[in-house]
Amino acid sequence: MTEPLPLEMLPLEMEEFLSWMASERGRSLNTLAAYRRDLLGYSAFLRAASTDVHSVDRGALDRFVQGRRAGGAAPSSVARQLAAVRMLHRFLAEEGVRPDDPAADVEGVRVPAGIPHPLSEAEVDRLLAAVVATDPISLRDRALLEFLYATGARISEACGLALGDLDREQRLVRLFGKGAKERIVPFGRSAAAAMDEWLVDGRPHVEPARWARRGDQEAVFLNTRGARLSRQAAWAVVKKYGERVGLADKLSPHVLRHSCATHLLDHGADLRIVQEMLGHASISTTQVYTKVSQERLWQVYRQAHPRAEQR
Repeated sequence: MTEPLPLEMLPLEMEEFLSWMASERGRSLNTLAAYRRDLLGYSAFLRAASTDVHSVDRGALDRFVQGRRAGGAAPSSVARQLAAVRMLHRFLAEEGVRPDDPAADVEGVRVPAGIPHPLSEAEVDRLLAAVVATDPISLRDRALLEFLYATGARISEACGLALGDLDREQRLVRLFGKGAKERIVPFGRSAAAAMDEWLVDGRPHVEPARWARRGDQEAVFLNTRGARLSRQAAWAVVKKYGERVGLADKLSPHVLRHSCATHLLDHGADLRIVQEMLGHASISTTQVYTKVSQERLWQVYRQAHPRAEQR
């Protein structure tokens, strides 16, 4: 049995797995951070059970899942952590670290189907109108909210945005999604005006005399200290103004993205175009994400196909 590890360290086998996920699978830093958090919990369980990745068995893995459920963890959290554990043990088996995969037959966790409900167009208007001040940080907040709704960008994509990714004249932005996949997305006049106000009248006032980290100088969105805005700080902005207009219970990390896509479809946008804007690999993902019903698909088909109603 190996010696106990400090709290934030992982066993060597888990570190090798994360390195493999980064180098061979091209997983993003955010994804790797999530795997690390999940594996830290699994590593703590193994230590408490006086076992390790070499000797853990199916029974112990079942107890791990049951313990997470009994502890009140959400089904989605348990499912995500179990997925990380399964990938770890599959990797260890394929690399010959151990001859079997004890996680292969562990029963999965059923996650109730559900996606965030979009805001109505009137609710989006209320949210965007909530930023009324003209100080630099308020200009940033307005630009961020307008940008997220206009482009359907993920919060990580907005926070990772560089000045060189923006074409303000053509109102286009280059976004880097999951797996570093690049896409070009347009944004409207309202978002463009808010971005111009922030970049011209707001951002220069929060730029530091000396940049603390490489890359902050190129960041579109900055915090009050002149560093790149973090994902946590960006969503604090969204929630702040949501609470101000009574929408706090409706806001979650995907609501503005979801609202953008849903409103595009409601106004007749092609599903493939919305798929491209969102950066989805599969059209089925876009259908689920935007809650496109079978009734809507049939309505569009009947209106668009020349022989839909002919016999």
